[in-house]
Amino acid sequence: MAIAKKTTKSDAFQTFKADLTEGSVANAYIFYGEESYLREFYLGELRKRLVPAGFEEFNYHTAEGKNLTIQALAEMAEAMPMLSERTLIQVTDLDIFKLNEEQRERLIALLEDLPPYCCIVFVYDALEYKQNRTMKKLCTALNTYVQAVEFRQADNSDLVPWIMRRFKALDKQIDRQTAEYLIFLCGSLMTGLIPEITKIGTYAKGKVITQKDIDAVASPILAAEVFKLTDAVLKNDYNEAASLLGDLLKMQEEPLLINAALGGQLRRIYTARLAIDSGKDKYWLMDLWGMKSDYPVKLWLSAAKRTSREWCSDAVKQCQTLDRRLKSERGVNGEDELKQLLVRLGVKKA
Repeated sequence: MAIAKKTTKSDAFQTFKADLTEGSVANAYIFYGEESYLREFYLGELRKRLVPAGFEEFNYHTAEGKNLTIQALAEMAEAMPMLSERTLIQVTDLDIFKLNEEQRERLIALLEDLPPYCCIVFVYDALEYKQNRTMKKLCTALNTYVQAVEFRQADNSDLVPWIMRRFKALDKQIDRQTAEYLIFLCGSLMTGLIPEITKIGTYAKGKVITQKDIDAVASPILAAEVFKLTDAVLKNDYNEAASLLGDLLKMQEEPLLINAALGGQLRRIYTARLAIDSGKDKYWLMDLWGMKSDYPVKLWLSAAKRTSREWCSDAVKQCQTLDRRLKSERGVNGEDELKQLLVRLGVKKA
């Protein structure tokens, strides 16, 4: 079997795309990562490349990892292709590092001598893929013979044009700033954005998508809702903050998660406040946080300008205290504690 190319996590995806375009598909891959839309898309592209239409029954094999034995996998791998140069095997959620020793040895032997006409893709969907470094022999085999491709959330530089194309397919237009607002509100996973784009495109009466169209029907992620809540506190609008908290609780969001998200937003605002006080700009913050888009950074900077370093520091500490209480103390009413936290933050801000 061919030895896998040595790549880092950052360029493994780009290398895979280039190889796929050139037709130099490897013998074994691991597909993992949170962006399931991209993963499924490239699985489809791989099938198109390797499996001729009409011959899927002979050349394309799928297996669930839960009850799969390496013997059965080896039999699939040894099956010759029919009227094609390659076969493709898709194995979903095989917990490689929980195989017993005998099965691990069989897997290592298979990877070392995988037929050149076979391509195996180990897909991680419900299970997380993470190497167990204590199993050195298995890790060495995986690193030597298998190309691990992580499907991450796309950068805004790729995501915004993609959003524009999706809306164009619905005969709609969206500008860059509005697309970035959609990303901030609904997250940057393509998997989650697709249904939101469909809803918004169906709802919008005009040809050009507006922020009002998005607000009318989109389902915000927790971080976006909590930012609105935090912003309301900084504007001394306790009624709006309480209303937003009430909406989150009605949606059955866990108080622990709400508090964690609130603490995360406050830490960002605190850092932005420190940046302002020390003469740093948005580019410094973007570099610090590893962000390619300045949209959320501008929001945090705007929020930070309405507060002080002292208030931010105290607010972060209060969230940390509540986090410890929710995790360690019994009988704590998380909903009541969150409401009281908002009151304390509002009083301090005022």
